[in-house]
Formats: sequence, C-alpha cells, structure tokens
Amino acid sequence: MTKKHLRWIPDLCMAPACVVMLLPFYYIVVNTFKSASEASQHPLALPTRVSFENYRYVFDRVPLLQSFSNTVFITVASVLIIVLIGSMAAYPIVFNRGKLYKVLMFYLLCGFLIPFQSTLIPLFELMKNLGFINKIYGLIILYSSGCVFSFFLVSGYMRTIPKELEEAATIDGCSVWGIFWKIILPLLKPITITAVIFQTMWIWNDFLTPMLFLNSRSKGTLVLEIYRARGQFSVDWTLFLTLTVLVLLPILIFFIIMQKHIVKGMVGGALKG
Repeated sequence: MTKKHLRWIPDLCMAPACVVMLLPFYYIVVNTFKSASEASQHPLALPTRVSFENYRYVFDRVPLLQSFSNTVFITVASVLIIVLIGSMAAYPIVFNRGKLYKVLMFYLLCGFLIPFQSTLIPLFELMKNLGFINKIYGLIILYSSGCVFSFFLVSGYMRTIPKELEEAATIDGCSVWGIFWKIILPLLKPITITAVIFQTMWIWNDFLTPMLFLNSRSKGTLVLEIYRARGQFSVDWTLFLTLTVLVLLPILIFFIIMQKHIVKGMVGGALKG
C-alpha cells in the first residue's frame, strides 16, 4: 500500500464520527419541514411533502425581528467593550513587568477562575440595587466581565511583540495612547478577531444570563424565544426545532466565515515567537 493510499485511512476513520456529529443537525433541520404528527411518527425520515408552514407560523406569531435586533445590539456592544478593555488592560501589564503588574495579573486570574454560577445570588442583588434588572444596558455591563478572558487571550499574544517597537516609538515622541492605538492594536488583529469570535458565540448562545436579568419579552433575546416555545404541560417540538434553526443559522454562518481566523490567531503568537 503506497503513501497516497495511506492518506485516506484517517479520512475513512473520521467519516463515521462525522456522521454521528451531523445526525442531530439533520434531525433538527428535517423536522422543521414536517407537521407535528409526521415529526413524532417518523423523526429521522425525510418529509413526505416539504412544508414551510412551521417557518410561516414562527414569523407570524413570534417577535423574531425585535428579538434579533436585541440580540445583535447586545452582542455587538458587549464584544466591543470586552475586546477594547481586555486589550487596554493587557498592554501595561505585558510591557511593564514590575511586581505590581504581576499582582494585578494574579488578581485577574483569581477572578477568572471563579465560576459564574457561584456568584449569581450576590450578582442578582447587586444588579437589582443598581436598577439594572430588565435593562439591556445592564446586561451589556454584565457581559463586559468577559474582558478578563480577552485579557488573557491577548496578553499571551502581546508578549510576542518586540519591546523595541515601543521604545522606538517613545523616542520618536509618540504618546502611550498613540503607541497603543497606532502600533500595538493593529498588530493584535489576529488574536483580536479570535477573541471576537469566541465572545460573539458565547453571548449569542447564552441562555442563563438573559433569562435571569431580562423579564419583558420586548427586551428578550433569540435564545429566550426558543425557551418560550415550550408550554406548561407540553412542548410544540416543530415550533421548538424551527426556532432553533433560525437562532443557530446566523451564528453558524458567522462561524463558517470566521473559522479560519481562529487558527490564525491562536498559532500566530507561536509562529512569531
């Protein structure tokens, strides 16, 4: 057996795993084109007649446009804050390696290690006292805590940037802000895009935080609309699956377009080092 034939062995081994991974997606999508009775009787079969009635019903009865605009606004605003604060915090800590900055980094690490679920009760009390419950801007402020993740992601990449660039810019009379915005931040483009991808997928798909801190439907997100598809005693599975497809489709397209930047950002620092 030649080397050319041996190359196909990993692909053949991965094919069954790929089928298993794609099966849930097939199940979700194919049942959105069926009636409720057909979906319950033959869940894995192709539809006898392709029907868009479920999608028509969802667009007529569910405030998708409002939920979509809320989700986009919350995601975009939160990600911008997360990336900017994370990058700005990493800059002085990485380029000024004194004891104080090491203490600050350890402090941020401790906060990063605390599970979000363990702080829900005091966090809810804090948000209520500040008047941030059922406020979109309150949720954005809450999501801005993701800047700690962005900080650690960016700081590892930032250490590969030669310190001589900062020193040369300082000699030329460039201010600290000028060095960061004109020199450091453009060099962080690969890892910044990676941080944007991770944070966008987290915020877009998050269910727990909007459910706890947003009460009114007019301010809800797309994921909450999936949750509302269930009734008190039963679940309309065709409606549930149709909403799931509509919610996952934008973030799936986003991930497919941006996935090449994930690898580029994660290995860029290693290649430069």
